[in-house]
Order: sequence, then C-alpha cells, then structure tokens
Amino acid sequence: MRFTEHELTAALTGVAKSVHANGKAARKRRLDPDAAWEELTRYQRFQLLDGLGSQVLPVLVALPDVEVAAGTRPSYTADQVRRVVEDQVGDDLGRVRRAVLVKARTLLVQTALAHVPPRLDPDGLLHHPEGLDS
Repeated sequence: MRFTEHELTAALTGVAKSVHANGKAARKRRLDPDAAWEELTRYQRFQLLDGLGSQVLPVLVALPDVEVAAGTRPSYTADQVRRVVEDQVGDDLGRVRRAVLVKARTLLVQTALAHVPPRLDPDGLLHHPEGLDS
C-alpha cells in the first residue's frame, strides 16, 4: 500500500500513544492517551516510536494496494493483516512464541490503520468548492 508520509506518521503516533496509555503507569493514573503522551520527554517519545516503527511500518508498506475513496481510510481485514505479518515474522521462533508475536503485531498494525487519517481528495485541494480559485 502506498501511504503518504503524513499517513504513516499519524498511524505510528497513534499506535505509540495507545501503547503508552495502556502501560501500567498511565492506566494507574487513568490518563487519556494524549495526556500520557504529553508527559513523555522528546527522547522517551523517540524511543517508543523507534521501537514500534520497526514492527509496524514494514507491515503497513507490505499491505496490498487497495482503492481508497476520498474521505475514507484504507481498510483491511484482520486476515489480510495477519498474513502479511506472518510472512515477515521469521520461522526461527518456537511455535507458541511465533503465534504470540503474530497476534500482537497484527493488533498493533490494526491500531495503526485505525489512526490513519481519511484520504484527502487531491482535486479538492486544488479547486476551492466555492470557485475562488479563478
């Protein structure tokens, strides 16, 4: 799938916020994902984004191409995502460890896809709807 840089950034940031907000410290304090994210230092954010990026971004890039109408997000079934994840996870892990890794990474990618912003209409960006572009 060809995602824009903005879409990949939004997806990865959304996953990072979700993962951090579901951590023990943020859950205990009942912080929402944005508030928990704001409490992190820039370096802590980088570390989280770096670790998740190596797991999520290769899968997002390997997803099959789909047509995305303006105003909608790309959508994939859980089975499509799982198959791409399975192709990228090595066979050098034990059966149980591999199954856990595939399931966790599939959930991370599905969370990332939920945070991809709706696709913009490129024609709508060039031509203002009220005809002010003339």
